Amino acid sequence: MPLSRQTSEDQSLTEVIAPRSGTAFALECGQVLKVIDPEGTQVSDLVAFASQDTREALSNGRTFDYEETLQLSEGNQLWSNRSKAMLSIIEDKVGTHDFLLTPCSEDTFRHFYPDQPVHRGCFGNLAEALAPYGIEPDQIPCAFNVFMNVPVAPDGSLRVDPPISKPGDYIRLRAEMDLVIGLTACSAYASNGGSFKPIHYEIECEPTH
Repeated sequence: MPLSRQTSEDQSLTEVIAPRSGTAFALECGQVLKVIDPEGTQVSDLVAFASQDTREALSNGRTFDYEETLQLSEGNQLWSNRSKAMLSIIEDKVGTHDFLLTPCSEDTFRHFYPDQPVHRGCFGNLAEALAPYGIEPDQIPCAFNVFMNVPVAPDGSLRVDPPISKPGDYIRLRAEMDLVIGLTACSAYASNGGSFKPIHYEIECEPTH
């Protein structure tokens, strides 16, 4: 479970996701999710499901299609597999995120880090956190990898570079429907420049119903 702390400036509740862990929570239509990188150079995998029917989930393919870009930032929306807007990016202090790569998993560690201990990764953390909402592992889609830096070369090849996020950088996303959100502090070495740090998040605003 994430830890909580009160901020001294605005008394809003900040939840803390410990390094290499994850959580899940409800986000009501109209509420704003603020995902914060408190120490810099950390990634957070974000997935979303419609509360009324969790078979409706975040879709990178639909999002790329409707937004007509791979570079999603302020002003863009994230869409579901049923072609409905799920989240709107209303503020973005970083501007570099990934929506191509799947959450890291035990298989990821075996493939890319054969000399390192196997970790269940973001996929395992999301599966555990989402289970109380009736969401099974096979339902977990490709995550919107907040702050992840994945350059695409002209020949189509990919690489994973350290995030450019600085301490305190954040992104704010408004829910366009009632959602179940899964959120992690990423576990993969390459994604975080070889270090593991926490992720903070806050839920702002009142729901619209």
